Formats: sequence, C-alpha cells, structure tokens
Amino acid sequence: MSIDLDDKIPNNVDLSSDRRLQKALEAWQPNFKAWWMDMGPSSFQQDQIYLRTAVSVEKGGWAHYDYVKMPDYRWGIFLAPGAAEKTIGFGDHLGQPVWDKVPGDYRKELRRIIVTQGDTEPASVEQQKLLGKCAPSLYDLRNLFQVNVEEGRHLWAMVYLLHSYFGRDGRDEAEEMLARRSGDADSPRILAAFNKPIDDWLSFFCFTMFTDRDGKFQLAALAESGFAPLARTTQFMLTEEAHHLFVGQTGVNRIVQRTAELMKETAGDVTKQGGIPLEIIQRTINFWFSASIDLFGGEDSSNAASYFAYGLKGRYKESSSDQITDHQALEGAYTLDTVQDGKVTSAEVPLRRAMNELLRDAYIEDCQKALAMWNKTLSSVGVSEQLTLPSHRFNREVGAFAGLPINPAGEMMPPKKYATEQFKWLPSAADRAYVQSLMVPVYGPGQFANWIAPPPKGINGQPVDFEYVKFH
Repeated sequence: MSIDLDDKIPNNVDLSSDRRLQKALEAWQPNFKAWWMDMGPSSFQQDQIYLRTAVSVEKGGWAHYDYVKMPDYRWGIFLAPGAAEKTIGFGDHLGQPVWDKVPGDYRKELRRIIVTQGDTEPASVEQQKLLGKCAPSLYDLRNLFQVNVEEGRHLWAMVYLLHSYFGRDGRDEAEEMLARRSGDADSPRILAAFNKPIDDWLSFFCFTMFTDRDGKFQLAALAESGFAPLARTTQFMLTEEAHHLFVGQTGVNRIVQRTAELMKETAGDVTKQGGIPLEIIQRTINFWFSASIDLFGGEDSSNAASYFAYGLKGRYKESSSDQITDHQALEGAYTLDTVQDGKVTSAEVPLRRAMNELLRDAYIEDCQKALAMWNKTLSSVGVSEQLTLPSHRFNREVGAFAGLPINPAGEMMPPKKYATEQFKWLPSAADRAYVQSLMVPVYGPGQFANWIAPPPKGINGQPVDFEYVKFH
C-alpha cells in the first residue's frame, strides 16, 4: 500500500477524495508546524538530519533514509493494510464484523482513548526539547531527532482519527493537544509521566526504554480494537515505535558498558573519569520504571473492563497468542496485589477488571529481558554488581499503592523511616546535578562522550562515524 507523497499531507487514506476532511486537516497543519517550531528540538531546525521517512506501509520496505530538515519532514497519515473480512476478536462483540465508523454507544470511550494516546506524542517532544544541545554524539543526536519527528507523526495519526470520525468535538480535541504543554502548571499533559522533566541523556534513554515501552503495549492493545481505523493506525505506529525502544534499551546498555569499563580502570570510582556510577543508573531506572508503571492505570479497573467488553482495547497479542483461548474473559479471575488496613495483601477480581494488570504483567516481563541484557554486559566486563527492577508497588502515584511508603522490594515501611531512606532509591538533587555536569555536547563524527560507549554498528548500514547530522 503506497503513500501519496505528492499530497500536501502525505497519506494512504485517499485524503483527496474527502475535501471537507482534507481542508480541516490542512487548516490544522499550520498550527502543528507552529507548535513544532516553538516546542520541537531547539536550535536544530535548519540542520540536515539523516532520517527515515515512511514511503509505504508494507513490511520490509516502508522506510526511506535521506538527509532532511526537520520542518520539512513528511508528516502524514498512514494506516496498515486492512483485512477484507476482519471480525472483532474479543469482548461482547466477538466474531462480529469490525467497525469502519464509530459505534454510537461507544463514542465517548473511543474519543477518550484516542485523546489520551494522542496527548502523549507531543508531550515527549516537549520533554526532550533541549537535549540536542548536550548530545553525546552525532549518532545519538540523530536518534533523538528520529524519535521526535516520529512522535510528531504519531500525533498526526491520532488527529486524523479525531477529525475524521468525531466532528467538531474531535477538531476541538485536536486543537487542545497543541495547547497543552508538558509540565505546565495551568495546562499540563494528561498523564503524569509526560509532565516530568528530561534534562539529561540518562533520563532520555530510561524514558525511551520504559515509557516508550509502555507505548508499545498500549498501542498493541489498541491494534486489537474492533474500531478498524484505530487498529490499523496503531499497527503502523508500532513499526516506528520499535526504533524508540531500541534507542532506549541500547542507550542504557551503552552507559552501563562504559560505567563497567571505568569501574575496572578506576578501582570503582567512575566519577574520577566522568562516568555515571551504577547506583545513579539504578536510581534513574527506579524513577522511570515506576513512573511508567503508573501509565497502565489502576489494578482493579471498571474502565478497562468496559473497554474490553466493548471491543475497543484488547490484551497484548489478543489475536496471536496461543496462551489466550477465552477471548471474552467471562469466566476467569485474577489475584492481584492490594492494600487493606495498611498492609499489602491480595484480592481476587473478575478477569475483565484486571485488564490493566494483565497488560502491566506483560510489560514487566518485557522490561526484565532488557535488564538481563544490561546485566550480561556488566558480567562481560567483569563487574559483579547487577541492576534490578523495583517492585511494581514502589513509588506509585496511581492505583492501590499510590503515595504509600513501600520500598523497592515491595515491602511496606514506617512512613518516617521511608522518608529518611528514599534518597537511596530515587535520584537526588546531587545525582541530577552530577549527571547534568557531564552533559557536554560532542558533535564530531565518530566521537562520543566519555560516559557512554559507542554503538556496535551505525544506522541503516552506515558506519558509526557517519555524518548523521550536517549542521547549517
């Protein structure tokens, strides 16, 4: 399914045949570009970046690499190919034909899902606005900008759905997504993790590792949706999201590798060589993992149950996993952690109400695989220390454990003791200041900051010392 790149808005949805929709999106486009110039990567808009751009949505050939200025990037609307006779794969409408239009009974719920997902896309661009000024290499600078432009395209994907299927309400929601700002006291982004500052590259890599990985699981659940336009949109978004996870997972691994090398060279104190100590890496992992865990919502959720029942949002790999056989989830139950009388305990809830927790379980399992890679890197350099994921109960702001004094092992603590010890588990002001002191830009081809190892290979078959960014 090829993309019409000659259109003012690149697309594969035959936009030119719907003049009303085309005009509405063309009216929104200048506002998007104004937002991008105001809130996109600071100071790099006139530089030539080696970026990939979608030219088709077929597997094996959907991306084209070339130098492009970011404001000229071909943002557009791309849906994965749809099956001719597709049916809804779960919930109360199991086996019925998928919807090509919004089912009236679920209009409010669908709009909420799309707006919440869409709001995360510009938020991350805003959070990462200043990182280019302290990039550790041209390779990393290019990867940052690739993530940024694709988050902008993901915003386009959600705005298309709002404009196309939700009338005036959808157009108003699309405008509001450009009006909110990450961290703004009066008009913040919808989800808390997308209002947290990202001032250094360790935080950026942890964000793309953990928070973008939440995006992978949310998009995968929406790719099962009975609303075909949403499912096809998120299916294609997942192809781009994979690179974001690669940036985060390998970025942290490269920091871990360099820290391990410096530990061997300096008998443990890596700060002597401008490295990032393992304990700071661990505390940053704890912070972003717990913030990302919150994005799945409450453990026992009637909203999640409704989204599943209505056929709007499935489980991870709902249609492809051999382990999922009951696609209506009417019979089973789930035993989840909760709190009662100030103590951690367990409770059994109907399976549909545990859909958030099931998705969170799959996410945690995926994160553990990345952690195993980082620990293998430590071992390969001869360092015995290991990194860990904190308990899903730790440092929560949402759900049954929100605001409770629970340590990374998942144990309830006396509040006063927790208050005096939490600096051991979360980044301190001194941690942040030290990492920030290392954030000095390195822009020479093939050169890297001393606190991060070079990657084993470059992008798209290019060498590591390729000129990934040509400055204006």
